[in-house]
Amino acid sequence: MLGMGLSLVIGDFKRVVQYPKAVTIGLVNQLVLLPLIGFAFASISGLTPELAVGLMVLAACPGGVTSNLISHLSRGDTALSITLTAISSVVSIITIPIIINFALDFFTSSGTIIKPPIKDIVLPIIAITILPVSIGMFIRSKNESFALGMDRPIKIFSAIFLLLIIAAAVFKERQVLINYFGSVWMATLGLNIGTMIIGFLSAKTMRLSLPQSITVSIESGIQNGTLALVIATTILNNSQMSIIPAVYSLLMFVTGGCMIAYFGKRDAPNS
Repeated sequence: MLGMGLSLVIGDFKRVVQYPKAVTIGLVNQLVLLPLIGFAFASISGLTPELAVGLMVLAACPGGVTSNLISHLSRGDTALSITLTAISSVVSIITIPIIINFALDFFTSSGTIIKPPIKDIVLPIIAITILPVSIGMFIRSKNESFALGMDRPIKIFSAIFLLLIIAAAVFKERQVLINYFGSVWMATLGLNIGTMIIGFLSAKTMRLSLPQSITVSIESGIQNGTLALVIATTILNNSQMSIIPAVYSLLMFVTGGCMIAYFGKRDAPNS
C-alpha cells in the first residue's frame, strides 16, 4: 500500500471525483450485482444451508487490500480501486447486516440478527489502506524522482510478497481444501469469475478506459475474504459458514494472478 501511494498524486483522486461514472459503475457492481449473483449461485449450486449462507457472507463483503494490490499490479486505475474499496467498506456497514440477515432467514430460517461489524470494517481500511497510501503520497510530494524510481522495485517486491501470502494461505487452509474443495469450488469460482467478467463488460459497455475497466472487474470479483471469515467464525460462530470464504481466499489469488499476468505486462497504463 505504501508503494501504491508512491505512484499516486492528489490529482488522481480529484479525477475520480470529477468523473464519477467509473465510481458509480464500480459500486453498482459491488453492492448490487455481486449479492444478486451470489444469491443465484447459492440457490442453484446444491450447497447446504450453512455453505449457502457462507457464500452470501462473502458476497456481502466489500473489496479489500488484496483487490487494491492486484489492481495496481495489473496496471488498473489504482486511485479508483482505493476509492471503491473505501466507499464500499463504509456502505457495507449497512448492507452486510441486511444481506446476511436475509440469507440466514432464507436458507436456514434461524431468525438470527447480526449487528454491523463496524470496527472490523472501518479500522482495517484506515490502518492498512488509507494511512500507508497517504504516507507514500506524501513522500512522492517531497521527492518525486525517488518515488518514480521505486516503482519497479516495489512492484517486484509486492508480487513476491503476494506469492508468499498465497503459499501461507494454502498451508494454513490445507485441511479445508482436502475436505471441502470438491463440493464448493464450482460455486466459489463461479462467483469470482462471473462477477469479474460482468464488471469488466459493464465498464467497457459504459465506455470506461481500460485501466478503469480492469479495476472495476477486480473490485467486483475480489472480495475481502478475511472479513468474511471474521463474520462467519466470530459473529455467526459457525465454522461451516467459513468454508467458502476460506476456499475463496485461495482461489481469488489464481484469478487475480491471471489478471496480473495478462494486463500487467502492458507498457503504458493508459493503453
